[in-house]
Amino acid sequence: MNNVILIRFNEIHLKGGNKKYFTKLLVNNIKYALHDFECKIENIQNRIVIRDYTDESGIIEALKCVFGIHSISPAIELDNDPKLISDFVATIKVEGGFKCDVNRADKTFPIKSNDFNADLGEIVLSNNKNAYVDIHNPDTVIHVDIRENGKTFIFHEIIYAYSGLPLGENRDGLLLLSGGIDSPVAGFCMAKRGLRQDILHFDSFPYTSPQAKEKVITLAKSIKKFIGAKYMYICSMTKLQEEFHVSCASEYAINLLRRSMIRVANKLCEKYKYKTIITGESLGQVASQTIESLTTTNAVAEYPVLRPLISFNKDEIIEIAKEIGTYETSILPYEDCCTVFLPRNPVIKPKIKEAEFEESKINLDYLISAVIDNIEIIKL
Repeated sequence: MNNVILIRFNEIHLKGGNKKYFTKLLVNNIKYALHDFECKIENIQNRIVIRDYTDESGIIEALKCVFGIHSISPAIELDNDPKLISDFVATIKVEGGFKCDVNRADKTFPIKSNDFNADLGEIVLSNNKNAYVDIHNPDTVIHVDIRENGKTFIFHEIIYAYSGLPLGENRDGLLLLSGGIDSPVAGFCMAKRGLRQDILHFDSFPYTSPQAKEKVITLAKSIKKFIGAKYMYICSMTKLQEEFHVSCASEYAINLLRRSMIRVANKLCEKYKYKTIITGESLGQVASQTIESLTTTNAVAEYPVLRPLISFNKDEIIEIAKEIGTYETSILPYEDCCTVFLPRNPVIKPKIKEAEFEESKINLDYLISAVIDNIEIIKL
């Protein structure tokens, strides 16, 4: 009899011939998440088992952040022997309503699931005077998971994780991370679909403060456990914004800034082989997020721009931010570069030709090159 942690997955089951590949990704991601813990990781058919550990609660907290995991249970491991299982169930203390739930993945096990459910229920009743069977709304469910590898796992607690798909092996995405609430949530949502991301942040020092920069670095470190980020690129947009302010129509300032951000992201995607750009934009939330504004921004994109929050309202975004632990940092009162030289009346229906005309007033290629040449790279 051993104490183990049992890990289950769900969406990976739908991957058909690619299931083995996704399972391997998940196991590798679990190994990475648990590299600071003493334990052994075993991949059995349709389950992953953590054994020989010392810090159960710490391991479970780390596993909850691994995409691809559906649920986690501290469990007792026994051999697939009806008497061993029955003897252990006889020691379980239960009060109130309960039911037994036998999953007989090992079809060679000599007792069928429904029959064994009844047998184990009788054992629990005979050893717990305050227990009664409640099939529909039990206080306790005694799960008995009989697996094909000859082992049975008995547990009552199920801890749900985020499911989704395991992060891929490559750094495929570049997350545009501001200091606000939305962009960390956008990174989280794309990571849930298996997209590993690094981080790109824009600042405007000295118009933005060192505290604003540190705030975003803190956010980056908070979400790296979800998105698999290893690098953070920090780009100064100060010279560009000063040129926009002096030379271009003020109502286009935010739109020109957004287009410049995408141009910088294009260059980094080309240099470091990222395949896509992720932003935290939500349709209609601010002037730069109207259909026309997004269209004008997309016009300069050379890589797909993913906007996972496009249909979310603010309350939905805040709820996720609180859940993943980024909200309190995001609301710290430090400005970001989008607040610099903010126009009184930003254009809400910009036109691509008008944006291009405003950009023609400055040496844009030179300024973008200067941004790229002075990037600060932080290893997270």
